[in-house]
Amino acid sequence: MTPLVVAAVLIAAVTHASWNAIAHHIKDQLISFTLISGGGALLGALALFFVPMPAAEAWPYLIASAALHIGYQALLMRSFTLGDFGQMYPIARGTAPLVVTLLAALFLHEIPDTPQLAGVAVACAGLTGLALWGIRGSGRRPDWPALLAALGTGLTIAGYTVVDGVGVRASGTPLGFMAWLMLLQGSAIPAYTAYRRGAALLPQLRPHAARGLLGAVLSVAAYLLVLWAQTKAPLAPIAALRESSIIVGAAIGTLFFKERFGGPRIAAAGMMVVGIGLMLTTS
Repeated sequence: MTPLVVAAVLIAAVTHASWNAIAHHIKDQLISFTLISGGGALLGALALFFVPMPAAEAWPYLIASAALHIGYQALLMRSFTLGDFGQMYPIARGTAPLVVTLLAALFLHEIPDTPQLAGVAVACAGLTGLALWGIRGSGRRPDWPALLAALGTGLTIAGYTVVDGVGVRASGTPLGFMAWLMLLQGSAIPAYTAYRRGAALLPQLRPHAARGLLGAVLSVAAYLLVLWAQTKAPLAPIAALRESSIIVGAAIGTLFFKERFGGPRIAAAGMMVVGIGLMLTTS
């Protein structure tokens, strides 16, 4: 990966952790994700007037990706409802890179070379250690429904990462692909919430509107950067590098949710840095 691609993915990691923290902070998760996904759908709809139409070959991937993103959002809501941010976020994000590496090798024939594979492995080891420390550091017995929801979230992340990587390359336009993806996947949760909450929805949305729409802007910006990066580099190292957002999430958990940072998280951050260095040895 080139330094420009690395910078784009790292910026995406920061913005991604930030919108997830906003989503977790709004206690009513259905309201939270209605604002974030609905705001993303609105931004996507507005962008359609200014971006090219994706190529026909990209549409099956767009539809599949939208379905995977909806599943991801549902599982992420469940994770945040059942567990702590400092536990659920690392597990959900840390599951994805190794699965992406396997799927990209099987279906796209993207076989990492030795330094790149070592970088992915070292970065994933740091992420896994951070996730396991989150479970251990909570002082409670593992909450298996929460952990399963977080693991399921990670599998959907891996799925849409690979599907989007293929789709955006076929589309010929990352901006057009992103706009349609946001519109397709972002409409489902607001529609479901409107059905469930009815006339009570608007009063429930108003107190959280500013934060939720900020989360929507951050979410769109983060994923647009990742989609662009996927047109410039193999999927596996991008997936691993993107999950450096876990370190940002740990810092946010410490600063805003009063969760411990501690030595294990510092060690995990160090392993991420080593992994990034190894991934940079290839282009």
